[in-house]
Amino acid sequence: MKKLTFLLLTVFMGFNISAQVKANEPLRIIAIGAHPDDCDAKFGGTAALYAKLGHKVKFLALTNGDAGHQDMGGGVLGKRRRAEAKRAGELLGVEYDVLDNHDAELIPTLAVRHQVIRKIRDWDADIVLGLRPNDYHPDHRNAGIVVQDAAYLVIVPNVTPDTPPLKKNPIFLYMQDGFQKPYPFSKDIAVVIDEVMDLKQRAFAAHESQVFEWMPWVMGMDMNAIPKGEKERLEWMKDVYLKEKVLDKSSLDALKKWYPNTDVSKVKNVEFFEICEYGKQPTDEEIKYFFPMLK
Repeated sequence: MKKLTFLLLTVFMGFNISAQVKANEPLRIIAIGAHPDDCDAKFGGTAALYAKLGHKVKFLALTNGDAGHQDMGGGVLGKRRRAEAKRAGELLGVEYDVLDNHDAELIPTLAVRHQVIRKIRDWDADIVLGLRPNDYHPDHRNAGIVVQDAAYLVIVPNVTPDTPPLKKNPIFLYMQDGFQKPYPFSKDIAVVIDEVMDLKQRAFAAHESQVFEWMPWVMGMDMNAIPKGEKERLEWMKDVYLKEKVLDKSSLDALKKWYPNTDVSKVKNVEFFEICEYGKQPTDEEIKYFFPMLK
């Protein structure tokens, strides 16, 4: 009975690669975060790899970030963060959308769900990346919930009928976090980003209001100790936010699976992704297709 139920679900939800693959067309990926800079930190390297291979990537921030600063806020900050996001997108080779919902006020309402469904459909996404709905920040939690709520509904014609539904259900993935409850992040897919780490650094640094002002202030750092020169700021930023991590067993296992011919001891920078149960459930071969950098 369980096998029959799963078979019916796979047929109903379009879990067939023949329906998903668009021959000779670029893949289309949308990463959805709560704030400008969320996707850059968690997906910037893989996004740059997709862009270099000719695929289409969009970053979507569900709020404009107008509360995230110690000295400014409101429209002035929102405008600044939108400009920072645009610069980051240019560096990575991706499109960057920032919605006008207020920072620290994001709720997974029906209206926000409609916004997300429209964006996924308009982008004709093959892959949708979101946050897990367990996080210290309520905006992050609620961004995760609203993306989950949009999964499956993106193919239902009578939901958000002002935008044509997708003909297939995308793969929904979670971007990495370190939270342990209710369960730790599952490293289902590993992407080595060493060759584009410099791009990720520069794109993340483009969010100056956050990287060099707001987050150091929140962390109680000596603001006068932050370097002024561009090269020095990049090195400082990498040391504080993007330092090489010691890879644990789960990380090494994922790397060995997806890079069987690589000396993983030499890998320095990796982005991991967890497959969400609510979208298309890809096989390992399909993952290699949808993550062509793994070939």
